[in-house]
Amino acid sequence: MALNKAFLNVILLGFAFMLIFTAFQTQGNIQKIILASAQEEYDDFTGDGYISLAIIYVTFSVFNWSAPSVISLVGPKFSMFIGAITYVGIILTFLRPYTWTLYGMSAVVGIGAALLWTGQGNYLTLNSSSATISRNSGVFWAMLQASMFFGNLFVFFQFQGKDRIDTETRVIVVTVLSVICAGGSLVILFLPKPRNDDTELVVNENRTALQALKDAGKMFFTKNMLLLCVTFLYTGIELSFFSGVYGTCLGFTRKLGDIATQLVGLHGIFIGVGEVLGGAVFGILGAKTTKCGRDPIVVGGFIVHVIAFFLIFLNLPNSSPMISNDEDAFIATNAYLALFCSFLLGLGDACFNTQVYSILGDVFHFDSASAFAIFKFTQSIGAAAGFFYSSYIGLYIQLGILLAMAVFGTVTFVLVEWSVRRRKVGDADTHISSSASDLTSEMSKN
Repeated sequence: MALNKAFLNVILLGFAFMLIFTAFQTQGNIQKIILASAQEEYDDFTGDGYISLAIIYVTFSVFNWSAPSVISLVGPKFSMFIGAITYVGIILTFLRPYTWTLYGMSAVVGIGAALLWTGQGNYLTLNSSSATISRNSGVFWAMLQASMFFGNLFVFFQFQGKDRIDTETRVIVVTVLSVICAGGSLVILFLPKPRNDDTELVVNENRTALQALKDAGKMFFTKNMLLLCVTFLYTGIELSFFSGVYGTCLGFTRKLGDIATQLVGLHGIFIGVGEVLGGAVFGILGAKTTKCGRDPIVVGGFIVHVIAFFLIFLNLPNSSPMISNDEDAFIATNAYLALFCSFLLGLGDACFNTQVYSILGDVFHFDSASAFAIFKFTQSIGAAAGFFYSSYIGLYIQLGILLAMAVFGTVTFVLVEWSVRRRKVGDADTHISSSASDLTSEMSKN
């Protein structure tokens, strides 16, 4: 794997996101637990972790449509930097939680997330070719998800022996996470200019802000993009489940004993193990694992997720997403099985997301900013819906929704992949026929 300048840019991008999401993903994983303790401490605080995350993804979805326009004006690097700063802001609100600051900054960080993620997709594509997009997507994904190790390991030790999160622990955790997030923002600020001089991908960069918005709207209503939106929606719903809901389920299940709150941190670590493994296998070894196409990997991710959903259904009680409980599950609740399910959730998510990045960078390379904006728009709608209904419905119905969406999302991705493959075969046949015709014509002249 040659370490050329374009690939070095991808590694730096992955390092920046690893720092930012070491902070933010850890914060999201423990948010419900921390805020439940804060409600006991402050009479004027009534904020809810699920509602905060739902607000983030609602504003994220709305402002995704304007993100390509901003990128056309200031470029992907400065768009990402502006977005990253908002992540620092929301983490700092946990130093002394107020309901209005929590919900207000949730809306602000949703706007920032639209800039951060659309800029990321654009910058990644600008540093990739059709031959390297799968590898680069997988490497970036593996580095991003390595963030699940460091933050959650820190939380595991900080939460050790505590059934509630006191002020001192909260301040230490929030301070450390905000500093790490600020460090990632600075790395983005100093990212080199994209190196696409050797790329085969044609990227439309010279557009007005209005034209970028129009192009995104047109792309949204193409057949392949509408089909992929079902897959995007599923990745959003399962994102809300593994990043916020499942960890809360573990922390609220008293049948897990005194280690219940510590399992929240371990859950994040095992999610990270699955994510990094999937990113490495399908990214670093992408040329070998995608010889048969992207669809076998997505189908594999579907099977892994179905197994995880079934085991969670057996292992945890129905009320675990909402309240602390000591209810019985269908089997004796087991911490090791719970963490194995965390690993499966991460592995399946990596299968879906690495291939989504790959297909967007391949099929929609001519306008990657719009393609990734639509992806994040649809994904964030799914995540917002998942966080919103998690406060009101039990675990079993949530698992049923996940299963149904997994089926639809897998089928639509496979249909698009088959369509792309047929088109490439047709283009190759046309090229061969054209070349043969030119050779015959040349021979006849001689």
